[in-house]
Amino acid sequence: MRAFRALTVTAAVCAAIGLSTPFAAANSPMGGGGGPSNVSVNPFAVHQGSTMQVSASGCGHGGTVTSPGNFPPANLSAGSIGFATVRIFNHASPGNHTLQVKCNDNSLVATARFRILEGNPAQGGIGGSFGPSTAETAIGAGLVGAAALGAGAHVMRRRRPVRGRA
Repeated sequence: MRAFRALTVTAAVCAAIGLSTPFAAANSPMGGGGGPSNVSVNPFAVHQGSTMQVSASGCGHGGTVTSPGNFPPANLSAGSIGFATVRIFNHASPGNHTLQVKCNDNSLVATARFRILEGNPAQGGIGGSFGPSTAETAIGAGLVGAAALGAGAHVMRRRRPVRGRA
């Protein structure tokens, strides 16, 4: 009797797993059946020439991110959440814009809004690659000249007296 009960429970579990497998495959997050969703941009407001990261779920086999006139098409990585980094054109027009995300395995398109700010981004991380301006050079030359005059005056005051004088 115990063996029959154990066999019945085992058969029921196997049947449940076997019947749920096609359902799980049809709704797999990697397979994408519903197209792109949850599209987000980071940061929302970005300067001309800066980069922005786009993420979307539902594109298990990757996809494409586009916004004509604002940045070149970028590939969305494969996975349950895909990522793409786009660089805004230097000449992109400031204001609110829309980007489109299309999965490689689906014809549906999702959109997201972002804002382009006028002006160049901060020049961080470039070290000493920019030279000094004309004003900075003039100020530096003036400081060096003042230091030379001060050193000369100091040497003149500390000079030894001539032998005839005591």
